[in-house]
Amino acid sequence: MDFHIRKATAEDISAVAYLFDLYRVFYKQAPDLDAATTFITERVQHNESVILLAIANGQPVGFTQLYPIFTSVGMKRTWLLNDLYVLESVRGNGVAQALLNEAKSFAKTTNSKWLMLQTGTENIAAQTLYEKNGWQKEHDLFYSFDLTTS
Repeated sequence: MDFHIRKATAEDISAVAYLFDLYRVFYKQAPDLDAATTFITERVQHNESVILLAIANGQPVGFTQLYPIFTSVGMKRTWLLNDLYVLESVRGNGVAQALLNEAKSFAKTTNSKWLMLQTGTENIAAQTLYEKNGWQKEHDLFYSFDLTTS
């Protein structure tokens, strides 16, 4: 299968939002294309993320979304690879691996210290892909504070 990866632009919002909504459904969220479109639009308009889009035969087939963060100790930018999704119909054709490789290349061009990500404990396919591509599994100790309930 022939495909290419490019940075998404404002013209790609509808396509990315569609894929983003499918990604959320994969993680057991209710479908909500309107909210997905609003969310992606805000990220793009405010330059709050970088979205890499996979295109095959002129159609979007996958994406990854990177959020900028920083390491104070390392005094450099880092990127949180927060979302990665490939249409079920094209999985197994190297799209996810190409998106990961493009994310690495992009991070290098921004002189970043590292890329980081978190995936679901049940998403064995993703974990296998990450480890096969040289990602190191760190500890599973994450904390959060829910600002909506306090």
